[in-house]
Amino acid sequence: MKKILLYMMLVTFASIFCYADTVQAAPSAPKVEYKEKSIGDLFRGFYKTTGINAFLNPTDGLKDSSGHELSKFTQSWGRIIMFFVCFLLFYLAIKKGFEPLLLLPIGFGGLLANIPIAEIAGPNGFLGIIYGFGIESGLFPLIIFMGVGAMTDFGPLLANPKTAMLGGAAQFGIFATLIGALALSQHTSIFNFSLADAAAIGIIGGADGPTAIFLASRLAPDLLGAIAVAAYSYMALVPIIQPPIMRALTTKEERKIRMVQLREVSKREKIIFPITILMLCVLVLPDATPLIGALAFGNLVRECGVVQRLSDTMQNALINIVTIFLGLSVGSKLAAEKFLVPNTLGILMLGLVAFSIGTAAGIIMAKIMNKFSKDKINPLIGAAGVSAVPMAARVANKEGIKEDCTNILLMHAMGPNVSGVIGSAVAAGVLLSIFK
Repeated sequence: MKKILLYMMLVTFASIFCYADTVQAAPSAPKVEYKEKSIGDLFRGFYKTTGINAFLNPTDGLKDSSGHELSKFTQSWGRIIMFFVCFLLFYLAIKKGFEPLLLLPIGFGGLLANIPIAEIAGPNGFLGIIYGFGIESGLFPLIIFMGVGAMTDFGPLLANPKTAMLGGAAQFGIFATLIGALALSQHTSIFNFSLADAAAIGIIGGADGPTAIFLASRLAPDLLGAIAVAAYSYMALVPIIQPPIMRALTTKEERKIRMVQLREVSKREKIIFPITILMLCVLVLPDATPLIGALAFGNLVRECGVVQRLSDTMQNALINIVTIFLGLSVGSKLAAEKFLVPNTLGILMLGLVAFSIGTAAGIIMAKIMNKFSKDKINPLIGAAGVSAVPMAARVANKEGIKEDCTNILLMHAMGPNVSGVIGSAVAAGVLLSIFK
């Protein structure tokens, strides 16, 4: 035993000496010669790394982290313009109260994206990482739809099923804008949208940010940032865009129409409904099942009454966390080099047209239905057919109260509003099945 221990000690010492010889024989790293710098040189070097220098002295041939060359305008005035755009979003969110849950993170994400040198919105920046993880993959829209399902009561739609026609009519803006995008490509040299691009742009007309992201990530990934910005911007600006259209297409008497009280919907109906729409989607339009499935799951968790903790999580913590990340990552596409280009500005213009047509189509459908219906429909709720839940329903209710403070339209407007959510998801599935 002693001989074995002695042998092991000798081997250990030999290994140590061999290692030491190897280390000594290894070439030493070259020494970096330090060059002395004056105080002036130090300050000049620091100045070159500041944002002030980046704004005042744009560089020729400078490229971002994605390899795209940045123009001098983009590096200087373009970023300054986008700062003011972001400040406008802050003003609308904080002062005017226009959907601060959306506009505040989007505006701040845009502010971060336009900071020079830092590359916060680049592939290796934290906004770029969030964007790739949640937006490009299409994960965030599905989680948002689960939360929307958990927060939405489909009772008004089940109590008055004919209001689903208003939600369907509002989707007319999607297909009208698809045609408009193709017309711009054919008759102008500025825009060049393919059929798939036009389909992805058209979905903005549904005023449904998650659906727009889901479809664009599959049909037009190059336009995903611009489409996401347009969709969420118009969702947030519903209180500005819709009222003038509503007042222009309705008379004072129409805005005062009182609707009959809704019947009470049973718990069994509410449980069966999400399962039914999912199975119909599976049989007829499987391409829409990711969105419809997430919506149906969230709503089933809400209505079944046996998993209250899951329902509370979806309605609060989960959707709030995803909303923060989604808003920041959408805002990252407000970078000047991505936003101030013809295609993006064209998409914003088409998105506004799409949203306006969808709003008008819902109102006109309500007016047509009133010609053949005994129980009159207040045309204002037709504007809620776009799927901006519950913003569009609140706007319809507010416009009705302006004419008659005792006329509450909110629950009636929720019928076309939630049917618009389903309608936009179905429209996305149709477009995906055709153009994928």
